[in-house]
Order: sequence, then structure tokens, then C-alpha cells
Amino acid sequence: MSGCSSCGSADKYGPQEGPFSTGRELVEFVYNAHGGAVRDKLIDGGGYETKCQECNAAFILTTFVGTCSECGAVHAIAPVHKSAEHIQYAGKDFRL
Repeated sequence: MSGCSSCGSADKYGPQEGPFSTGRELVEFVYNAHGGAVRDKLIDGGGYETKCQECNAAFILTTFVGTCSECGAVHAIAPVHKSAEHIQYAGKDFRL
């Protein structure tokens, strides 16, 4: 997604907007990016193994926005990031 007008850069968006934001802001950004076209795209390589940041259950995030199979907590990662350490959690009160 390099160079797309929706994604920009860290300098353009600062710490709380766009693909370099955190938490719920990142989840909402990825969910809405490109008119929703990004959220259900499969992550190359089968996704990222991670632990739910709400219930601590292990799961694989296979799309850029996904939910924990145990509790339904919403997590996302921006396509510009290439490792599980960048997965963000939308918070207890956020559900798809």
C-alpha cells in the first residue's frame, strides 16, 4: 500500500492517525481504508500468530482486521507493518 493517498506517512498523520496510529484508531483506520477493501484482505504467508489483547487466547490474524476466536475482540494491523508486534486491539467496548 506504499504511496496510496489513504495511507500517507507518519509525518503526514502524526502519532494518532492513519497506518501509524495505535489501538482503536488504527483498527478503525484499517477497517475503513480504501472504502473497506483492505479489512478482509488475506495477509501474505497465512497471517500472524498472536495472543488476544483482551482474553489472552492464542489466535491467527489472517486478515488485516479480524477477531479473536474465543472472545470476539477486534484486532487489526496496517498493511505497511510486517510483523505481529504491530497488531493493535480496538478495546473491550468495540465489536464488529
